[in-house]
Amino acid sequence: MTDPGWLVNADPAQVWAGLDCAVGAEEVLVAAVYRASMRVHKYAAPGVRRQLLALDAARYGAPELAAELAAAEAGDEPDADWRVEWASGSLLGSAHTNASTLSADKRATWATSSLFRPEDISVLGGYYPDEVAVVATAAVGGRTLALVTLTGSNSLRGKLVQVWDVATGRPVGEPLTGHTDTVRAVATAMVDGRPVAITGSDDKTVRMWDLTTGRPVGEPLTGHTGWASAVATATVDGRPVAITGSWDETVRMWDLTTGRPVGEPLTGHTGGVLAVATATVDGRPVAITGGHDKTVRVWDLTTGQPVGEALTGHTSQVRGVATAMVDDHTVAVTGSWDRTVRVWDLAGGRQIGVPPARYDEKLGMVVDGRPEALGAMVVNGRPVTFPGSGGEALIGEHVGKPVAGHTEPVRAIATAELDGRLIAVISDGPESVGENVRAWDLNTGRQLWGPVTDRRGASVATAVLDGRPVAVILSGSDEVVRVRDLATGEQLRKFPTNGRGGQALATAVLDGRPVVVTGWPEVWDLTTGEQIHELKGPGDAVLSLAVEALDDRHLGAATGAIDDGEAVTEAKKRTVVVAGVFGDACGSVWAWDLATGEQVGEPFEEAPGWPEGVSTVAVVVVDGRAAAAYGGALEGMCSLTTGEELDEEDYFGRGEAVKALTTTVINGRSVLISGSKNGTVRMWDVAKREQIGRPLAFPMPVSAVEVAPDGRLVVGFGPEIAVLARH
Repeated sequence: MTDPGWLVNADPAQVWAGLDCAVGAEEVLVAAVYRASMRVHKYAAPGVRRQLLALDAARYGAPELAAELAAAEAGDEPDADWRVEWASGSLLGSAHTNASTLSADKRATWATSSLFRPEDISVLGGYYPDEVAVVATAAVGGRTLALVTLTGSNSLRGKLVQVWDVATGRPVGEPLTGHTDTVRAVATAMVDGRPVAITGSDDKTVRMWDLTTGRPVGEPLTGHTGWASAVATATVDGRPVAITGSWDETVRMWDLTTGRPVGEPLTGHTGGVLAVATATVDGRPVAITGGHDKTVRVWDLTTGQPVGEALTGHTSQVRGVATAMVDDHTVAVTGSWDRTVRVWDLAGGRQIGVPPARYDEKLGMVVDGRPEALGAMVVNGRPVTFPGSGGEALIGEHVGKPVAGHTEPVRAIATAELDGRLIAVISDGPESVGENVRAWDLNTGRQLWGPVTDRRGASVATAVLDGRPVAVILSGSDEVVRVRDLATGEQLRKFPTNGRGGQALATAVLDGRPVVVTGWPEVWDLTTGEQIHELKGPGDAVLSLAVEALDDRHLGAATGAIDDGEAVTEAKKRTVVVAGVFGDACGSVWAWDLATGEQVGEPFEEAPGWPEGVSTVAVVVVDGRAAAAYGGALEGMCSLTTGEELDEEDYFGRGEAVKALTTTVINGRSVLISGSKNGTVRMWDVAKREQIGRPLAFPMPVSAVEVAPDGRLVVGFGPEIAVLARH
């Protein structure tokens, strides 16, 4: 297991079979590294697997292991062109699982999103998911099956459940369909000797399915007046039952043999019931529920009465509940959006402490991210809980030394030099939440400062102001430009823009003074905060900006007098601003002269109304003329002077949802670098119009790419960052 060549080249099914047998710190680390991105590399060629394993070793803070994996032979494939220097590991340790089961011999079986690749999931009637949302497992006919609910952007909206064979990673039968809204919860049970699944949905119903035939069992269970958001199963008085929690603030119990409710709804929560688990305490079956009211409650399923008082301590909604045995005590483990996991003694009705590091008597076990759900199981004889959606696995000790950092998907990256060090300023998060901006030392992988919250929609750039390097941050919510000292993060100044939308940001030097271009678009003096130009044109918000110094020859705007075949007039230097637009002019690319504010050439307007607009742009020179590379809902290149599309089929692989673009020079060649939603980074020789080498693979969508002044590549994928250098 510690042989890098075997890990890179062996059949992944063979390696997977041995991961649970890992013993000792070295093997446990290797097993964790192999699991981290297995959903991607289990189907990949050895060269791709080598690169991903090295990346994940770096994410676990194991540079020696990363170097050994990167140096391993991968069949007859050449050595890698790029090697990872370091990477953050904010998500590592999380199994991303919402449920688990313990088989009769007490060995844990579970399913995680890493078992499934997007290519397999996409076969469900053209349904392409954004994430695996709910997982439960069952044993059927000697096979371990996983029941997966998917969320996505098309009309199905997660209304189905697909059954998968865990051993093969392949779907079993047709999806379970019938719910008319998103499926929020899945559980399994045995009813009359048949394995069944029980699902809860936003359509307020609970349904039961025969896992042998894939057919519904009986009529939908109705009674909830809000979303059925949580499901668990138990045996009460010899009968299999389902316990469901709802946004109607009630907990209900259902006899799975008859399909009828058992007793009256259990009431006491003052907010929606978001999580349910079951256990046996002192020989009696109980349900443990977590709610939007920040409380945890225990219910005697035989009497239908609450057990003791509500368990309090969480400071935000409780999203996950799991149970386990610890030192012969039945405990409940709860995860909350307060970013803590707490452990409760169910017999004593009190919070207890456990050995894992980062435990605080007051806060509980602090995790990175907001746990959406919890699973619990036994691994190597130890009770383990897995917070889903970005939490860490709390196993008594941490695996490796991952560097925690961003907690939301990386949004923007900017780099600069500071006292001989290279610094990256990075913002994270979707537009709907407060964003964190952090500064990283690219040499050491240490965080210099942050997080600082500059409201939502933050874009970042760097500049030099009064002789000192600074970070420039544009907030999308209040549309204020903030300038922070690059060394300390201290805010030096701020000034408002005109507040008309547009979250793009770029910096430049105009007549010796630093300026910033914001996304209406407008040009501002960074020293005084005064507006210099409003760049007239689309009249819509700008999603992306690029600034490039060119001359008139490259722009194609002038040729000059010709003498013996050569131009005798010196071309005028011009700084050009290129913008990708969102709004009524979605799908357009515009350009302006930064000095005059005048429009350059004709805009490119391929398909107004694209839902994502042009989310990223870069300036390149093609056949001696300036062009814009653009990405978003569609990808391509266009002339800055004529507005015509160029080389339609030659770049980006077409249809890969390019989210980030940047340019650099490699071995004297002009190179365009693209990052895509499918988790790849590709490099393109602009002059030859061809891809350079293999794509770099990442386990999550790539949302930002930037080249540092020394040529190293900084990549944002999900909430993680990686720094790579050419080999």
